[in-house]
Amino acid sequence: MESEIGFGVVGLGMGAHHAKAVSYAEGARLVAVCDVDEGRLRKVASEYGVKAYRNYEDLLADPEVQVVNICTPSGMHADMGIKAVRAGKHILVEKPPDVTVEKVDKLIDAVRRAGVKAGVTFQSRTFPLNRRIKAAVEEGRLGRLIGVNAWLPWWRARSYYEGPHGSWKGTWTLDGGGSLMNQGVHTVDLLQWIVGPVRSVMGRYGAFAHDIEAEDTTVAILSFSCGAVGTLMTTTCAYPGLPQMVLLYGENGTIMKEEDTLKVWRIRGGREEEGEMLRLYGPRRKEGATTASDPMAVGSAGHRWLVEDMVRAVREDREPYITLESARHAVEIVTAIYQSSRTGREVFL
Repeated sequence: MESEIGFGVVGLGMGAHHAKAVSYAEGARLVAVCDVDEGRLRKVASEYGVKAYRNYEDLLADPEVQVVNICTPSGMHADMGIKAVRAGKHILVEKPPDVTVEKVDKLIDAVRRAGVKAGVTFQSRTFPLNRRIKAAVEEGRLGRLIGVNAWLPWWRARSYYEGPHGSWKGTWTLDGGGSLMNQGVHTVDLLQWIVGPVRSVMGRYGAFAHDIEAEDTTVAILSFSCGAVGTLMTTTCAYPGLPQMVLLYGENGTIMKEEDTLKVWRIRGGREEEGEMLRLYGPRRKEGATTASDPMAVGSAGHRWLVEDMVRAVREDREPYITLESARHAVEIVTAIYQSSRTGREVFL
């Protein structure tokens, strides 16, 4: 029987979900957690019976920690990742990998030099419906792709941006922006993963309902390399918070979803397939809060999938499912939209 891979989690806001995912993941063992907040640190360490570190360097010095899950504010990801890989650790970095392309590139370079594994937590890529949609597009089932549209009408209360764990949110340095870089980057990554690279963007942003440094609403026009044109909207102003919506259409069909629920799967000559897809992924009754209004309502299934993939990547000496290189383009798109909004011009990537 192969020995378990030891994981350490740093940053116990969203990192609490990572700790849970590691505890359930096959082949993984949660060794330690790290946070500067003593209350959060003790709570999570006690819950899982693991070592507690207030100092990140102490976590990196622990020989039992083979993989570090980096869940700190976004603008710290590359710096902390570079320290980890130089210490010989593999890393699994929360989204986005950092807030500028330049910092992501520095992390990529450090990973290559260290010869370790590095994955990114864009868990939407692991969801079965999203993988089926990607396969349909890649197989040309929709024909020539024409429209790629996504909306993220979410809500965040004022308190989300306040307090010791909220003041970094909605800042340019540590959050890299607002509704687009923080909440919307999952959607941006999903679009570029399914459809392919974005060639150019036009964007507008502003802060309308929150007193924050960055933005709480962004709209953009996307031109994809494949020839499709797209629209994107992200906001944290849409009370009480509604599901993410994605609409794709081409010469031969249309697919539409809300979060992980399929609403439309209509492809020429595919009536039987349509029924099967709706049976598998169509509407089901759901109760309780979602991430549309509560950032901590995120499930851990996607995180667990990525943890188990990292375990296999280390054992098999292969790249993780979501590499830094593949996640880089999402950051490039987001920062280009911000640049376009500031200059009033189309930005080519």
